[in-house]
Amino acid sequence: MKMLLAYFEEAAMACLAVDPAVMLMVIGVLMFLITFCGCIGSVRENICLLQTFSICLTIIFLLQLAAGVLGFVFSDKARGKVSEIINNAIIHYRDDLDLQNLIDYGQQEAVINTMCGQGMQDLDYLKAGVFINTNGCIDKLVNWIHGNLFLLGGIALGLAIPQLVGILLSQILINQIKDQIELQRYNRQHRSDPWS
Repeated sequence: MKMLLAYFEEAAMACLAVDPAVMLMVIGVLMFLITFCGCIGSVRENICLLQTFSICLTIIFLLQLAAGVLGFVFSDKARGKVSEIINNAIIHYRDDLDLQNLIDYGQQEAVINTMCGQGMQDLDYLKAGVFINTNGCIDKLVNWIHGNLFLLGGIALGLAIPQLVGILLSQILINQIKDQIELQRYNRQHRSDPWS
């Protein structure tokens, strides 16, 4: 009984880990909270919210940078992890409609022969490649990434620049608010009463 319960628990967690709807909701909530801190912090000139916004953006930037460097340095392990995630998604293909639709969409974009390879085993590898995809999804993805490194680098830079600008501008605003607070303290301490 315990083994059956453990199996279902593991299957549920594996399904949740690759469920696109859950991932998008979590990312959306995090984006909302971070931008809320930035917007309300700048409108209300709240140093705590601005520092939270700046720290969150810095953490996200550093995590993206670390993921890129680690993915490049350990590309073989990253490829193995991607294979594991895709294999788990395929195992739970029928369990989740969103995941099923995502996998189906990816295959519809890449599949040449809609007859599931009927009669292809009689052909040699090169001739079969005209009618069906002879490379796996992971090999295609890795080849595409290697072929489009400059494009991916440009996208990464395009995402990094607004993050860095947001960090910089929030720090500038924090310093300006602190300067205004110090100026008000100074004026209060050195205010002279002309009637005394």
